Amino acid sequence: MDKNKSIELKKSAEKMRTVMIEMGYRCGSSAHFGGGLSMVEILVALYGHVLNYRNDVPRWEDRDRFILSKGHGVLGFYAALYTFGLIGKKEIMSFQQNESEFIAHPIMDLDFGIESSNGSLGHGLSLGVGIAMAAKLKKKSFKTFVMLGDGECNEGSVWEAVMCASHHKLDNLIAIVDRNSMQNDGESIDIMNFSSIESVWRGFGWNVASIDGHDLDALVENLVPVKNTDKPTVIIANTVKGKGISFMENVASWHHGTLTQKTYDQAIEELE
Repeated sequence: MDKNKSIELKKSAEKMRTVMIEMGYRCGSSAHFGGGLSMVEILVALYGHVLNYRNDVPRWEDRDRFILSKGHGVLGFYAALYTFGLIGKKEIMSFQQNESEFIAHPIMDLDFGIESSNGSLGHGLSLGVGIAMAAKLKKKSFKTFVMLGDGECNEGSVWEAVMCASHHKLDNLIAIVDRNSMQNDGESIDIMNFSSIESVWRGFGWNVASIDGHDLDALVENLVPVKNTDKPTVIIANTVKGKGISFMENVASWHHGTLTQKTYDQAIEELE
């Protein structure tokens, strides 16, 4: 990735974090900040460089598909859709307001680039497997990307989908695990010790890459299917929960929290 593109993507990440804080503060209630902030660079790499899509034709049949399985990360998702021109500011600033479509978990709306509704964890990868299989049957070249949380990988349904994707040689499927190592109740390793997650995915027959999930160059380089392997690909993106806001970083209570005027001002000051 050239220098100018790298600078452009970094500015997009900064914009997204500011937009997320604005959305979360204006809604007047609690919001999922931590897991949204941890995946900002992943979304920037996808929407700013990797995904093949058209803002003018959001239902374009040959678009790449992105499924947010960790639906509570929706603050980051909405901010990405806004930053890259798929939805407007009016829509995102209605976040969690009465009668808004933009609530605490995504609701499928292809006109806004939202491919699926997600709330309960553990289901997005199964959907992605189905879409990738359909693409194979229809001889379509688009790719399917699915974002999961590391805590979400405690769900048994995830591993059913992992087995299925490997069995059907879905080399057009890319899973991304946002490994921020924290959950609502504390550190992931204390809740379910899953430190060898790379070896588990590899054991199921997937191509595996473990990278810094805030390194845009590494993300752009790795968010592509591995050629000539007939295997699905998973990116283990090592991230920081609450990334970019000092008082939120690696603090479990900011998995879902409420900004006061004071903490809002501090967050905006840090981002600026």
